[in-house]
Amino acid sequence: QQITKYDFFDSFLDLQHIRDSFPQADVQLTEPLPEGAPEPPPPYRISIPPEVPRANGSVAKAIPSSAAAPAAATVPTATPAAAPAAAAAPSAANGTKPATSDAAPAADEASKGVGPVIYVEPYPALVAGPYPEDMPKMNPIRFTAMQVEALRAAMNPGLTLVVGPPGTGKTDTAVQMVSNIYHTFPTQRTLIITHSNQALNDVFEKLMVRDIDERYLLRLGHGEELLETEKDFSKAGRVNYMLKRRLELLVKVETLGKTLDVPADVGYTCETAQYFYLSAVLARWEAFQADMSGREAEGAPIIASHFPFSDFFADAPQPLFKGRAWEEDMEKAHSCFRHIAAIFIELTECRAFELLRSSYDRGNFLLTKQAKVIAMTCTHAAIKRRDLIDLSFQYDNLVMEEAAQIMEIETFIPMVLQNPDAATGRSRLKRVILIGDHHQLPPVVKNLAFQKYSRLDQSLFSRFVRLGVPPIQLDMQGRARTAIADLYRWRYASLHDLPAISSEKRFRTAVPGIVYSFQLIDVVDPHGVGESSPLPYYIQNLAEAEYVVATFMYMRLCGIPASKISIITTYNGQKDLLNDVVAQRCGWSPLFGTPAKIATTDKFQGQQNDYILLSLVRTKSVGHIRDVRRLIVSVSRARLGLYVFCNRSLFEHCVELKPTFSQLLRRPDQLHLLPLERAPTTRTIEDEPSEDVVVVDGVMAMGQLVEALSKEAEAERTARQAAMGEEGEMMPEAPPEMMPEAPPEDED
Repeated sequence: QQITKYDFFDSFLDLQHIRDSFPQADVQLTEPLPEGAPEPPPPYRISIPPEVPRANGSVAKAIPSSAAAPAAATVPTATPAAAPAAAAAPSAANGTKPATSDAAPAADEASKGVGPVIYVEPYPALVAGPYPEDMPKMNPIRFTAMQVEALRAAMNPGLTLVVGPPGTGKTDTAVQMVSNIYHTFPTQRTLIITHSNQALNDVFEKLMVRDIDERYLLRLGHGEELLETEKDFSKAGRVNYMLKRRLELLVKVETLGKTLDVPADVGYTCETAQYFYLSAVLARWEAFQADMSGREAEGAPIIASHFPFSDFFADAPQPLFKGRAWEEDMEKAHSCFRHIAAIFIELTECRAFELLRSSYDRGNFLLTKQAKVIAMTCTHAAIKRRDLIDLSFQYDNLVMEEAAQIMEIETFIPMVLQNPDAATGRSRLKRVILIGDHHQLPPVVKNLAFQKYSRLDQSLFSRFVRLGVPPIQLDMQGRARTAIADLYRWRYASLHDLPAISSEKRFRTAVPGIVYSFQLIDVVDPHGVGESSPLPYYIQNLAEAEYVVATFMYMRLCGIPASKISIITTYNGQKDLLNDVVAQRCGWSPLFGTPAKIATTDKFQGQQNDYILLSLVRTKSVGHIRDVRRLIVSVSRARLGLYVFCNRSLFEHCVELKPTFSQLLRRPDQLHLLPLERAPTTRTIEDEPSEDVVVVDGVMAMGQLVEALSKEAEAERTARQAAMGEEGEMMPEAPPEMMPEAPPEDED
């Protein structure tokens, strides 16, 4: 059954964002605004009739799932995710009944003679306390119409397919899907699956900055240590966090008890804290509410004088109550009590960790009961499936990133990590969301018989698309310049550029020191060797490796940071050779350093960088770049500059590669450089310099140019250091009172 009433929480930035996302419908507020009143900010609840078509004109229909529970068809209001046992505390804190979504009036579009109407109901975001960190973290991304359609489909029970071409924001869309499900269905658990640890960490790092409490996040398997955070989201790390958090909360409870003049040891355990909450804290709050009832005429100042928890919030920004308006101060009082109630809600969840004595039991409880968002790779799911089933692991939603790279069997395994419900015999799984791109690399199957004849390299995602399951295709890319995106745009039915591509300065500025933003460079081996194979299938090309590394060194001399340059190739042998050449030529020098990454195309899928140097290696046969999906991945990794090093005479006649190579060959096949230009440059991509252009005639000429520029840069660096040294000698000594004191010897 398709949902018609959605709580999109922070998915939209403003009302105009909603209008832009649904151009095929009339967007109206449930309660019209007074004349001259500003438009209400997010969050929003939206009523979308089933007949509202997608932005591309086709009616969006959810694919029903036989496993979806009937109760899943109704959407509760967005409330902070909390333990069911403590759900009464926020209700008491708010002092109001939960709002329902039935406020949207029924529309008679036929009588009005207009298209379908979407009703928007803004509602205030609950602020859980008077401290700055209590403010909800709102989404900063302006999602496109098709991304919003994907979010809409993901909240419906059943199967959702999302096709995401390069740079269309698949990861951001997946993160917002998880956030919406978390806020709309606070009792449901979501499992996130990816093919690689890199992709899983990308998703998880973005989840950490969203409005999802970190105690509900869990990341399983290897690769967790690569997360760019000091926090530990592994099972053991989350157990330690909950134990540490328990002690911090009990200290707060002790402080609250002292401010309320309660002599008992209220912060001894989680159980004593709950008794204290029911007997003292909640009683005082209810008495305060009863005392304030009907006294609005006396003015706002009486709220501050009667609020029983003012001493507890003495460290909050002051004054706590402004005394300007009754509604403002009462909302502040409710906000303060929500902060207190949240402490006891969290202590209720910490009580299990207090009662369980072993780390093993605590970790299993965290996995099976506490965590609301669990992330792992498909490999870890396959390895731990039996253990998860034995633990009675349960989840309601499955979000699978990189689904087009995962084999069918690896896609099925995450769907059966739980036993059917014993009472009904049905799976608890309500939503399956597959996100990927079947035009990029398929699953890796090394056995050719299994790959070609058994079609094991076909993912379940690709099978669904081939069988006609209607996917949602994201259609706006914001990664690459328009000219670079054109190299792979032909592969997709509809792929456009976001407005930022034409408006942002970085996309309009030329590449420092290089005339063209993308080029095919014809590499001719001066020794006539070309490709070599010291081991079977271990293919290398020394001339290309030297040319690529020399180009990297030149870009560094032009002032481009090494972190913005990556080198990718289509063979492992060439990757190892590139690493060796970089280590020998420039890795040791502080003038150059090493690129951000040297990797194969297959390993670099899902990643990107500003400048990409691509080595195609082969000189005798085209090789596996003939697979258009590998070509699409190779040319779609760059944002601002792409330089393809290959044997032109071999690749220009390949029929499969012609749509891309015909664009590359419109430009000269020799590097056109501007050695006098340095980053940051003021030249734009439309400018065609006619002076100081150096055309590089092969790898030997490039090496000589880099050597000459390196000597100049080293001489400048030496002169600069010498000048700084002379200035240091000429500077007078600081007076004794200005000299910094040495630290004491025993200081750590």
